Amino acid sequence: MIRINELKSDHELNTDELYKKAAKALKVRPGALSGLKILKRSVDARNKNAILHIYSVAVCIDKEDSILKKLNNNKITKYTEKIYSLPEVGAYKDNILPPVIVGFGPAGMFAALYLAYAGLKPIVIERGEDADSRTEKVREFWRSGKLDKNSNVQFGEGGAGTFSDGKLQTGVHDKENRNEFVLKSFVKYGAPESILTDSKPHIGSDILREIVKNIRQDIVDHGGEVRFNTVFTGFETDRDGLLCTAILNGTERLACNKLILAPGHSARDTFEMLKDAKIKMEPKSFAVGVRVQHIQKDINRAMYGENSDINTPASYKLTFHAPDGRSVYSFCMCPGGYVVNSSSEEHELCINGMSYSKRDGANANSAIVVSVTPDDFEKDYGKYGVLSGMEFQRELEKNAFDECGGKIPCQCLLDFKENRQTTEYGSVKPEFKGFCDFGNIRNILPENISRDIIDAFESFGKKISGFDNPDALLSAVESRTSSPVRILRNEFFLSSVPGIFPAGEGAGYAGGIMSAAIDGLKCAEALCRCIT
Repeated sequence: MIRINELKSDHELNTDELYKKAAKALKVRPGALSGLKILKRSVDARNKNAILHIYSVAVCIDKEDSILKKLNNNKITKYTEKIYSLPEVGAYKDNILPPVIVGFGPAGMFAALYLAYAGLKPIVIERGEDADSRTEKVREFWRSGKLDKNSNVQFGEGGAGTFSDGKLQTGVHDKENRNEFVLKSFVKYGAPESILTDSKPHIGSDILREIVKNIRQDIVDHGGEVRFNTVFTGFETDRDGLLCTAILNGTERLACNKLILAPGHSARDTFEMLKDAKIKMEPKSFAVGVRVQHIQKDINRAMYGENSDINTPASYKLTFHAPDGRSVYSFCMCPGGYVVNSSSEEHELCINGMSYSKRDGANANSAIVVSVTPDDFEKDYGKYGVLSGMEFQRELEKNAFDECGGKIPCQCLLDFKENRQTTEYGSVKPEFKGFCDFGNIRNILPENISRDIIDAFESFGKKISGFDNPDALLSAVESRTSSPVRILRNEFFLSSVPGIFPAGEGAGYAGGIMSAAIDGLKCAEALCRCIT
C-alpha cells in the first residue's frame, strides 16, 4: 500500500472525492486504485478565511515501487500496517499462580485483557466499585457532598478517566502499533469508529462507562476475575526477597508471585505503604493551577471564524513560558463540558474536566496549569521524603476546601487578577458537577503560581480572541495532572521488589488513557516473558 499525507480540501470529502484526490496525487486514474483507507483526518483552522480539511490515506495500487520512485515525494510513502494482537489462549503455562493486577484503570484493564487472553486467569484488585455502582456514588457526592473514599471520581471501574472527556490522544509513538490496537479495542467494546481516524479522538464519559463494563466481561469470559471493593494494602516476600503474597483489605493474604501495580495517580495510601515497604520511588514533576470556563460558541468563533460550517465544538492547546522559567499550559481541554468535583479525601478538594460524547454543554473548559518540580516542593515538604509532592498537592486541596467550605471556589478572571472575591457572574455562567461558590483563588495557590497564570492569560488572549475575557470563570484547584511519584522499574519493567511490575499513570509512566493502556500492555508482555 501507499500512504498519502496532507490531502487538503475546503470541505469534507466523501469517498469518491477522496479517490479522485488520491489518484491526482499519484498521477494516475481513480480506477487504478483498488482500495482506500482513511488513516487520519483533521481540520486546519489557522487561517479563518480558508479552513482546510486534511486527510492521510492509504491506497492499494499495482506497481507501488515504480510509482514511488517516479514521484519522489516525502508526503507519499510506502505503507505497511503493523498489526498488534493479543496472545493466543493457552500460549503460556497454566500451572502457575494467577497474576494479580492492582487497579482497573486503563493500564490495569489492558494488562488484564492481555493476560486473560494468554490463559493466565488474572485476578484484578480494584478498591472502588463497578461502573454502575460507582456512577451512583459519584452522583450522590455531587448532589449531597457525601464522599466515599474508595469509590468516587478517582477510584472505581475504569479509573479516573471514566469521569473525564475520554480523550484518546497520545504523544506515544509505539513501534509495535499498540496505539492502533487500543483504539480498535475501544471500538470493539462500543466506541464509535470515528476514533480510528479522528486526529483528536474522544469517547465521552457516558460511552466510556459502558465500554469498561464490556472490557471487564471479556476478561471474565476468558478466565479472569475482577474483585471490586478490594484494597491492596501490602505484600510479603520470601527469604530471597521475591514477591510471594499480596495483602488485601488489611488481613486477606493471597498467594502471588507476579503483580502488576497500576494504582492510579490518586492512590496516596498505596504510595505511603510502598514508601514504608522501601520500594524504590522518586518524586517527579507535575503541574497545578486552575480550570477555566468560556462560552463554547465564543471559542468556536475564535477558532473557526464567524462563518464556519464546522459543527464540531472547537478545542485548543496553549503554552506559555513564564518570566520565571516555568511552563504554563492548557491541559485536558473539554469542549462542551463540565468542571467536576473530583475529590477523593475528606476535607480536601480537587477538580477535573468532564464531557459527554456529544460535547453539547454550553461551556468549554480546560485546566491552565503551571509546572512544578521537586525543587519547588521539597523545600517546604522535604520531611515527607519521596512523598513531598503528594503533600504539596494535599496542602493546595485543603486550601481549596477551606476557601468555600467544601464547595468548588469560583472567580472571574478580572477578580483573580485584582485579588478579590467575585460577587456575581458575568457573561460566563457556571457549568459544574458538584456545588460551587464564590471565592478568591489567590488564597489557594502560591503567589508565584498565580502570577504565572495571570501572565499566561495575557499571552493566550493574543492567540485566541477573547480567551482573556474578564468574565472567564476560574475554579480551583487543578492539582492531579499526573502522579507526584515514579515507582522505579528496570529494563524488564520490574520494581526493586522482584515480581512487582509498576504500570500506568499512577506509577509515573503514562499521562492519559492511551499511554496508560499501552503501558499496561507492555507490563503484561514483560510479565509473560518471565514465565515462558
